[in-house]
Amino acid sequence: MVLTTYGRSSGFCVDPIEKKPLNHFLPGTSVLSFGTAGCNLGCRFCQNWDISKAREWDKLADAASPEQIALAAERLGCRSVAFTYNDPVIFAEYAIDVADACRERGIKAVAVTAGYITEDARPEFYQHMDAANVDLKAFTDAFYHRLCFAQLQPVLDTLKYLRHETNVWFEVTTLLIPGENDSEDELHRASEWFAENLGPDVPWHFTAFHPDFKMRDKPHTPSATLARAREIARSKGLHYVYTGNVHDREAGSTWCPGCGELLIERDWYELGKWNLEDSRCRSCGYKIAGVFEEQRGDWGARRVPVRIGFPFRD
Repeated sequence: MVLTTYGRSSGFCVDPIEKKPLNHFLPGTSVLSFGTAGCNLGCRFCQNWDISKAREWDKLADAASPEQIALAAERLGCRSVAFTYNDPVIFAEYAIDVADACRERGIKAVAVTAGYITEDARPEFYQHMDAANVDLKAFTDAFYHRLCFAQLQPVLDTLKYLRHETNVWFEVTTLLIPGENDSEDELHRASEWFAENLGPDVPWHFTAFHPDFKMRDKPHTPSATLARAREIARSKGLHYVYTGNVHDREAGSTWCPGCGELLIERDWYELGKWNLEDSRCRSCGYKIAGVFEEQRGDWGARRVPVRIGFPFRD
């Protein structure tokens, strides 16, 4: 088997790390993002479908070696590189080589993934990653089978593996689709599983759906649905629950589980107040889970497309 996307990219962009989304991993810093083409799931609601479903993306792709990407990230001042837009599981050899080249220069590697990977492949892939955001698309096998052409259990296994068998910092994202995965019963069951198997300190992002790809008949997710999901998760003892794809300063900010003080203020991807010192709340000393530097980054909400290699030609 040959990975035909090795060295090819659907494009490079410098993003805020919060866009991945990662709220507890080097806040405020920039990340060099890229993906390839194709996917190992078939989500009917895919919001990057022009990339994940591409068949002839080669005509549009950039080409860049792992070393070129690491050098570019260093030159651009990025603290990390993210494998995103499509799932890095399907270009694992390329992602691993890029991660290793970045690690030699002190740059972190971030996998934005659906977590759909076999037990045999998990250790080899994740030993090269520093952080991940894993999509937990729903909490029923029926949803995964009907709308993603996949299964739920391998994703749950990946989450438990990351939590209990690695040092990878990871956060979880669930896109709430009206009438599909947003019932109170499902949210309660998912939150109970999350608390029991991952613990209170893994951040969970509930994000708003917009009609796309093969699911244009569904409405946008109401803000009230996201707020309800957040409250259900918090009621199970989870400390860091966020909403995304909507403007909600309170639900997008980090609050101290110990004293309730505002720790990291977020307005979309812009950071405001910063009340952390040595990863602890300045007010009560509570240790906050995550990977933090003494000074926050100042990248802000900018999104900057960049050209790294050269247009790919056969």
